[in-house]
Amino acid sequence: MIKGKNMENKEENIVFGRHAVFEALQQGKGDKLFVQQELKGEKIQQILAKAKEKKVPVVKQPKANLEKMAEKGNHQGVVLRTTPFAYADFVSTVKAICEQKEDPFFLILDRIEDPHNLGSILRTCDATGVDGVIIPKHRACGITPIVAKTSTGAIEHVPVMRVTNLTQAVKKLKDEGFWIFGTDMQGSDYRSWNVSGKVALIIGNEGKGMQATLKKEVDELLTIPMVGHVQSLNASVASGLLLYEMYRFRHPLGK
Repeated sequence: MIKGKNMENKEENIVFGRHAVFEALQQGKGDKLFVQQELKGEKIQQILAKAKEKKVPVVKQPKANLEKMAEKGNHQGVVLRTTPFAYADFVSTVKAICEQKEDPFFLILDRIEDPHNLGSILRTCDATGVDGVIIPKHRACGITPIVAKTSTGAIEHVPVMRVTNLTQAVKKLKDEGFWIFGTDMQGSDYRSWNVSGKVALIIGNEGKGMQATLKKEVDELLTIPMVGHVQSLNASVASGLLLYEMYRFRHPLGK
């Protein structure tokens, strides 16, 4: 998990939770490791060994101190002070990935506010091979402690690009030959989605959906049919369904 003192996202360059800490250490982002006193176990030893390998100083602390640092989050006995999270540059990242892959896939998150949703989405992105995630700089959750913890280290493997204007970013993707898909209650059934070629998928805000300006740029809207009484899904659940549909299409059985 990552924390901080940025007023917009409350980030403080702190990671906690065993898996998130190990991934951050492995990526060389550790500055100082705080470990709960007298804590033992195989995973703790792996973390300590990785800290030694990366020359990260280790400080033993009572549990109460770690709880304060993690603001009572589930730190699992380890808190890591890190270098600031580095968002990937949009233009250079898109260019590099398009040069490396014939049919890249990007996920665009329009004003996702819940850090648990963002973390879960990033975890699914890593699992399904998404090439990059694009988020807005304002009125949306950034990479915070809960995001890092919920992603279980995925933030170290999936490029996250933060842009000032999502609509302009979408237009640039269209200039690069991307098909843009969005989500809406009135769209086409996602089970008929053609995910071939260069594709970017937009997931809208948890309550408001996609911005009208973004919807104008979409080539096709997709919907997830439902027969129950609830007519909307959690953003991370909806993302998971659509991303695994992309994965199923691009990685058929036997190939």
